[in-house]
Amino acid sequence: MQERRFARGACIAGAGQQVEHWMALIDGFAKMSVASEGGRVSTLTGVSAGVWFGEGSVIKREARRYDVFALRPTRVALMPRRTFEWLRETSIAFNHYLQELLNARLSLFIGALAHERLLDTDARVAHCLASLFNPELYPDAPRHLQVGQTEVGLLANVSRQRVNVALQRLQALGLIRLERRGLTVLDLPGLDGFRAAYGSDPASREAGAARRA
Repeated sequence: MQERRFARGACIAGAGQQVEHWMALIDGFAKMSVASEGGRVSTLTGVSAGVWFGEGSVIKREARRYDVFALRPTRVALMPRRTFEWLRETSIAFNHYLQELLNARLSLFIGALAHERLLDTDARVAHCLASLFNPELYPDAPRHLQVGQTEVGLLANVSRQRVNVALQRLQALGLIRLERRGLTVLDLPGLDGFRAAYGSDPASREAGAARRA
């Protein structure tokens, strides 16, 4: 195993690179994103401490299809491909873990695609925050997130100004508490349910807020 440190904004792994390691964040915060030839960037998901990623590219022995950037100073663990393959060949428990991890990530990406197309901005921000607490991907995630509005905007593909409006509304509903350094999730089921209960149109969102009041 190896450990590497990355400064904020540094590229942890680049699209097109041959994958020789399975990676996990020891601490810090990162994002997976893709970019077009014209420079347009779309964020796929966030990666928090304790999470492994990139297993699909290791298994398929293909070049990485996305970039991974550190959103704050980050430490990364790297497992060599040969160790990864040895575990796949010798450990049933390891293969079960990989299967569960791949299934959870597939579910996350399908949900993100649906929410990107169907939900308004406030609901997309709520989904972005709730996705960082996926129990299968982030079983030990603390309720306090040291993320700024710029980072949330990058993860939700929303401008920083619009993120501020969404976070203020989520706080008014009692779902989160904004703090000097990040935010604390007060009602995770409510934040996750915000997508269905209030995400379709402004009227339903206002009605939901009135019910909570």
